[in-house]
Amino acid sequence: MEDSKSMEPSQSWIPLLSNTESQVHGETCSMPATLILSTLVAVFGSYVFGSSVGYSSPAQSGIMDDLTLDVADYSFFGSILTIGAIIGAFVSGRIADFVGRRVAMGFAEVFCILGWLAIAFSNVAWWLYIGRLLVGFGIGLLSYVVPVYVAEVTPKNLRGGFTTVHQLMICCGVSLTYLFGALLYWRILALIGIIPCSAQILSLPFIPESPRWLAKIGHLEGSENALQRLRGKNANVSQEATEIRDYTKALEQHSEASIIGLFQLQYLKSLTVGVGLMILQQFGGVNGIVFYASSIFTSAGFSGSIGTIAMVAVQIPMTTLGVLLMDKSGRRPLLLVSASGTCLGLLLVALSFLLQDLHKLKELSPILALVGVLVYTGSFSLGMGGIPWVIMSEIFPINVKGSAGSLVTLVNWLCSWIVSYAFNFLMTWNSTGSFFIFCGICGLTVVFVAKLVPETKDRTLEEIQASLNPFSTKT
Repeated sequence: MEDSKSMEPSQSWIPLLSNTESQVHGETCSMPATLILSTLVAVFGSYVFGSSVGYSSPAQSGIMDDLTLDVADYSFFGSILTIGAIIGAFVSGRIADFVGRRVAMGFAEVFCILGWLAIAFSNVAWWLYIGRLLVGFGIGLLSYVVPVYVAEVTPKNLRGGFTTVHQLMICCGVSLTYLFGALLYWRILALIGIIPCSAQILSLPFIPESPRWLAKIGHLEGSENALQRLRGKNANVSQEATEIRDYTKALEQHSEASIIGLFQLQYLKSLTVGVGLMILQQFGGVNGIVFYASSIFTSAGFSGSIGTIAMVAVQIPMTTLGVLLMDKSGRRPLLLVSASGTCLGLLLVALSFLLQDLHKLKELSPILALVGVLVYTGSFSLGMGGIPWVIMSEIFPINVKGSAGSLVTLVNWLCSWIVSYAFNFLMTWNSTGSFFIFCGICGLTVVFVAKLVPETKDRTLEEIQASLNPFSTKT
């Protein structure tokens, strides 16, 4: 791993909210409000993602009672979100490349609004399913385009922290939906889901398009103008604009790659890193821990509500810490610490179930379960939750970013569905063995990161892609 200079204190995330200084290609310029606004508008989509995922849990009893659904019906309602997301992920890169990042976000939010309306006013199960499917399609598209847009508009020394806000806002969406869901009727909760969707749509006209996408479609003047707005009117953007223009021109000889076209030697390392991180992120058992957390906390002597509060109390601060550290420590160190922590947490949970199976140390078993879940949740939030999306947005050349992003996002949602579907069968087979398997996969993640994942801190997107894909710009 290459050593990188530590950021100065003035470059951390917190001071970005004031009129601070930032280094762009070695020159000092004031942090423009446009960059902060663009990021905040984009991550409205991340909040929508989180609120959509979190909705089914607090709404379950109300929907089942009002519409007389059984457990199988409601399980289908919950899982169809993932099916919609898989479809959205499959076309996300193509849509974002064809119409641009801003229009793609607005397009996704239209589907989310229609979906929330269908859910809120449904009187039969089919309308629930259609609404949930539409919301899933929208968040599948947002899960790709939001981190890509943020990565493409931010300077290299701030890109990691800004992009990780995507994961922080997902956490906020899940947590606030749990909170509102405990207080509000399920139809009202669905209507509240429309608010962040509408806020993003209304805000999109006020932020610039991605300079790299504009350069890709040949709007070089528009690209430089957008870059100037994002860096500030007094910033010298000539070097960054030249890098973007030269790299884009070098890629013009290559046609836009299809998903099949990605499987070439020149993209092998990027594809391995991007797909590998997404597989390991999901197969590390995050959905299993979340779905089984209530039972684990119950076995530890805590109520489900207290357990949920404990997880939120760990999740949001640790995600925030990851945002603050992203551009100081780098991606690799955070990933290594995060993966090691998830491995330790799952080991503690597995040992808790093992002690229950052996009927030994019964007073220790609940404590191990509680500590294990909280260690896992905190560690996952620190890095494994958000950093794979950051790296995905950084490592692919612009001529394959659409197809590669679609593939990587599709893999993530497909693995999420596999784990969600298989988890109950695994727990019926052997709960102790299941958590040991997840623990082993997290251990494999540590090795994968140490051996294959590059450090992308303080490097431009063009520098990262040139180092990973050395043949992609050669004639």
